[in-house]
Amino acid sequence: MTSPPPPPSQAPTTPSSDSTTASSSTPQPPRYLENDPKRTGYDPSLAWYFNYFRILTGMVTREGVEHYREDRYKANEARDCARCETDRDWLFQHSPVVRFLKDKAAALNGDLGPHNVVCRRCPGRIAEDGTVVRQTGGFSPNHGILLCANEIRDRSHLEDTLAHEMVHAWDHLRWKVDWMGGMDLKHAACTEIRASMLSGECRWTREAVTRGNWTLTQQFQNCVRMRAIQSVMNRPTCKDDVQATKVVNSVWESCFNDKRPFEEIYR
Repeated sequence: MTSPPPPPSQAPTTPSSDSTTASSSTPQPPRYLENDPKRTGYDPSLAWYFNYFRILTGMVTREGVEHYREDRYKANEARDCARCETDRDWLFQHSPVVRFLKDKAAALNGDLGPHNVVCRRCPGRIAEDGTVVRQTGGFSPNHGILLCANEIRDRSHLEDTLAHEMVHAWDHLRWKVDWMGGMDLKHAACTEIRASMLSGECRWTREAVTRGNWTLTQQFQNCVRMRAIQSVMNRPTCKDDVQATKVVNSVWESCFNDKRPFEEIYR
């Protein structure tokens, strides 16, 4: 028997499709914090349903909830990856946005398909200050696209994540992006703006229903900007959120208005 992850109100996750963190002044990934049942209230020696009951009754700390969540992801890894692969294959056959981006990548001599879009379990990291680092996907010019099966909620969420990473792939084929920011963080800022803008992950319905953001004014722009800043912060050459914000703002007008390879924002 398996269980769902803890309630969202007790298990905060990061909002970006790329690897993101909560606000932090250091670009280095936090050291993973080992679970201590005496400190967290989560005891992995107990059956999952006992721990789940302890979570629901407030007997487990927020850190403990994250450790519980990681253990459930490990237990359900095969199921999550199998579901992810099934949905991935379906999207490459039937999703208009995925098929469009696949064709546009092919026009640039790129090859995107199920063979280089892999589903894996992506471990989260918990810092001593309680910061949780999670990701739903990633792109590597040398390896292809990663989909984090344990963080994907459903097929629609997977479609948004896959589209985000495929925009990154198209950008790299078109402009050879400096992904780590070794030369210029503006490359990273621009592709993150475009990926969040064109993938559909910032559309109003996604923000309102999934994230509870019912803002009507500038909601789309704020979502794109926030995600771009968080992603730039993860680059090793980015000092802090102040620098990330400055870089994103410096390229905002040109990159937010660049909808290639689409003619308009599709979703």
